[in-house]
Amino acid sequence: MKKYIFPLLLSVLSSGLYAQNTFARFGNNALLQHANISLMVKDATGNAVVCRHGERNSMIPASTMKIVTTATALEILGGDFRFATAVEIDGNITREGVLEGNLIVKGAGDPTLGSDKIGDKAFMEKWIAAVKNAGITKIAGDIIVDPGIFDSEAVNPKWLWEDIGNYYASGVYGISYLDNTYQLVLRSGGAGTRPNIVKTVPELPGLVFENRLKSTDIAHDSAYIYGAPRSYSRTIQGAIPANRNNFIIKGDIPEPDILLAKNLQSALIRNHIPVTGNTSNVPPTTRNRRTIHLHRSPPLREIIREINVKSNNHFAEHLFLTLALQHHAVATVKDAVATVKRHWQTKGLPVDELFMCDGSGLSPANAVSANFLTELLLYMSTKSKYKDDFYRSLPLAGKEGTLASFLKNTRLDGRVRAKSGSMSRVCAYAGYLENDGKQYVFAVIVNNANGRSTDVRKKIEALLLDMQP
Repeated sequence: MKKYIFPLLLSVLSSGLYAQNTFARFGNNALLQHANISLMVKDATGNAVVCRHGERNSMIPASTMKIVTTATALEILGGDFRFATAVEIDGNITREGVLEGNLIVKGAGDPTLGSDKIGDKAFMEKWIAAVKNAGITKIAGDIIVDPGIFDSEAVNPKWLWEDIGNYYASGVYGISYLDNTYQLVLRSGGAGTRPNIVKTVPELPGLVFENRLKSTDIAHDSAYIYGAPRSYSRTIQGAIPANRNNFIIKGDIPEPDILLAKNLQSALIRNHIPVTGNTSNVPPTTRNRRTIHLHRSPPLREIIREINVKSNNHFAEHLFLTLALQHHAVATVKDAVATVKRHWQTKGLPVDELFMCDGSGLSPANAVSANFLTELLLYMSTKSKYKDDFYRSLPLAGKEGTLASFLKNTRLDGRVRAKSGSMSRVCAYAGYLENDGKQYVFAVIVNNANGRSTDVRKKIEALLLDMQP
């Protein structure tokens, strides 16, 4: 037995020395010497550690938190899951085809309604056809949207004020529409002048802007739109390039459910189905409701690919809240977090290293360790029955999405699938790496580097390229 001990000890020592040297080459520089770093690289088959540093320290992950959200959703809901939005009526239909009651859209938390990312772009025409097929020629009532499957919070309380009101931090509703995003078209003059607001697309009657923008000699915009959910008062601050006739920034639609109701009402009228009532997002108390049409979203495997490849916050937050519905009639952030942690605790993952506030990673109050992320990645690749859906949902380095330039034109181009994460003083990557026929899982989270995120990204690329497993 003794003859095997020395080679094994030598192997362990050399592996540890290699890991130390690898991290030393990564972290010993002016850019990262004062940064907080959580790092773990493991062999996905043998579970051997290739490199580690502060792996159990929980750091701000930014959008790498989407790995947790999408993996949990696949595990609990399955790759074939589809959101189902119901078109209902709550009254009688006369012989003349008059609906003596309301047309109701019962929300299911579907983020893809009217989305320009994925989903059925012609869904409203099918809703109109369903109304006609039900024998309805006139609606003597209201068009009501019912978003009550999610709570009324709309915006996560842990998000920053500078983000709220912008398209990437749009509200989360039981009924969402058009990615909850509008385009604000601006026209700028010479440097130092105030740009003019031309219009919004779509048109949003009642939306008022306090314009504090400036035109400057820059090539990009630094404009932010500020405003609370469901408020029609917005403030715009920052700068856009000078002398532009048609410059667009994007904001958060205040009431996407009401906009859907108004657009549905207009579509009905255009199709010769008059509506005598109004639009509302207060559901009726009557229980006499029946479904005339069920609209289904694309399957979950397509939704999570959009989330991970494009880092879609809007989709991620709706999916995150949907997880709470497994145990509750109305979804809340608190219950969604509990569902995520409960699931991974039953799988033996170190949930004490996960501090989750939202599903997208937008909140700087989120924190997770590299150890937790690699354990989750290992579980999904070795134990999950949805491992293929999850793996394919991650963008391919050097080829697509947020990883299109990551590791491009290197020996790892096209051999890494991972999720990136970035925000102020945060740069993170986590995923899978293929090398010499073997698969590795990795997670590296860097907080508070003394430099630009592009420089940190280059260091992370060098770290992965430096590894000789």
